[in-house]
Amino acid sequence: MIYFSHPTGNANSRAVLNGLYEQQLLSRFFTTIAVYPNSLLAQVASIPGMRDLYRRQYDQKFYNKTNSQPFYELGRLLSSKVNWQRMIRHEQGLFSIDRIMQRLDQKVATQILQSKDASVKGVYAYEDGALHSFLAAQKKGVKKIYDLPIGYWRSARAYLLHEKERWPEWAMTMPGFLDSDEKLNRKDQELKLADLIFVASSFTASTLENYPDRLNSIHIVPYGFPQVHQGFHEYYNGNNRKLKLLYVGGLTQRKGIADIFKAVDQFRDDVELTVVGQKTTQQCKALDDSLAKHTYIPTLPHQQILALMRTHDVLLFPSLFEGFGLVITEAMSQGMSVITTDRTAGPDVIQSGKNGWLIEAANTNQLENAIKKLLDHPLLVEETGMAAIHSAETYNWDHYSSKIAAVSAAIL
Repeated sequence: MIYFSHPTGNANSRAVLNGLYEQQLLSRFFTTIAVYPNSLLAQVASIPGMRDLYRRQYDQKFYNKTNSQPFYELGRLLSSKVNWQRMIRHEQGLFSIDRIMQRLDQKVATQILQSKDASVKGVYAYEDGALHSFLAAQKKGVKKIYDLPIGYWRSARAYLLHEKERWPEWAMTMPGFLDSDEKLNRKDQELKLADLIFVASSFTASTLENYPDRLNSIHIVPYGFPQVHQGFHEYYNGNNRKLKLLYVGGLTQRKGIADIFKAVDQFRDDVELTVVGQKTTQQCKALDDSLAKHTYIPTLPHQQILALMRTHDVLLFPSLFEGFGLVITEAMSQGMSVITTDRTAGPDVIQSGKNGWLIEAANTNQLENAIKKLLDHPLLVEETGMAAIHSAETYNWDHYSSKIAAVSAAIL
């Protein structure tokens, strides 16, 4: 049996949770906010302005195994809504995500140390929220399973330092350089303690080569594709309208957003760009000026993002450093052609020119060339889009869940 913890319950962590449950490996699920039907939080979620809480709703089958800690996460969400930046300031704010993850980690550690349940043989935790759990597990002889959703920090700094030089006016959109030495040391300790490390892409695995010591077993298990869209998709054919481009993600140069704006500017008469994502800073003039030229949507519920994908032709995702990039598989499942880089899950799920397009990270010219190819050969938009749907049909979230559960069971 396994203690499983995750603060927010994103798509990949929910798949792990379900896999552990279905394989009868889940002992307890630790999180911040868990909304169940008829609960107090469900009533709060029904209040206008608080409906985002429905994103934290879980299947009733997890109810008796859930241990939640909602207070500080509610504080973080409310502080974000009223723009109370001091309370959510990076690492320091009372309701910062860093402090919330550490509190959850400490709660799991306490449970491990106090538990008399001999059936608990493992603890599964994520980057930045595993150190205390793992130290407690070490004392109790419990296996430590680590999930690294994005690449190793030393590799990130090596790659992204170049971006600060290439795009100095966009440097403030990359807050990863703000991590304290204490936080970076915690990351290293977590990795060192882990008995098993899960990563979702071959790129993420390659970044761990820069870890300064030996690591235990590393398993690459790509995330699953969402359910494919079987309905009608009107593809660009070169005559009916402009080529509709879409970007979904954080507005940071870590994801190559400056490259997108520069590339798209070359084709303004032939393309239209929609950008969906939240700013990492309000102080970047280059970002504000670029957004003013295009359609900008700060945030959308997940289902509306999928619907938006079905009205666009090509997803641009030229990320410079990405553990996976769920938006890639989401777009493919909706029939979009995707242009992404070799520093994402792209090489694991895309055959360039067949079901999408792979370019070199930090290469604006290659991004421009990929867009131009689709403008010059419009039938490729539909061909690669349909091939993307076929790829999505072959590997869903159930495959991911089962693989994670099987490897976890083996190490126990």
